[in-house]
Amino acid sequence: MPPAAISDWRYLGVSLLAGIVTFLRPSIIDRLRSPVLVFDAAGLGLFAVAGTQKALAFGLNPVMAALLGMLTGIDGGMTRDVLLAEIPTVLRADLYAVAALAGAAVVVIGAALRLPSTAVTIAGAVLCFGLRFIAIRRGWHLPVADEPEPPTTKARAPKDHKDDGARRR
Repeated sequence: MPPAAISDWRYLGVSLLAGIVTFLRPSIIDRLRSPVLVFDAAGLGLFAVAGTQKALAFGLNPVMAALLGMLTGIDGGMTRDVLLAEIPTVLRADLYAVAALAGAAVVVIGAALRLPSTAVTIAGAVLCFGLRFIAIRRGWHLPVADEPEPPTTKARAPKDHKDDGARRR
């Protein structure tokens, strides 16, 4: 059976409606910048835990399942940012991939401890959403490495090109 995203017309309908609204009324999207980030944080949490659960269901190693869950979560935001011609959030210092990885880790740990899957799913999604939401509200960022200092070299005296030409003759 094909995935619901391509077999159910409502998914396409919502996407088309969002595209039309964005095209015709971009000012609405500018005003909704903060709510869009909140919905993005919710999607990040849900996709991270869903991707992790799917990876575990297919028998992946728990560490790889958590990484795959993180990648599943951040892919939607990356795609959005690329389509908007922006640097993806995950490539900046924002607390994004770490939040997805934390939610995915909860799912992996819960599965290893054989905890109820619904509770683990909710806990992972809430942790991921909460971390991202607080990071948005409080402006939390990951540390960024300092740029390396350019190497200092002794300046060489410029060559006298007139003498060089005279020697060739």
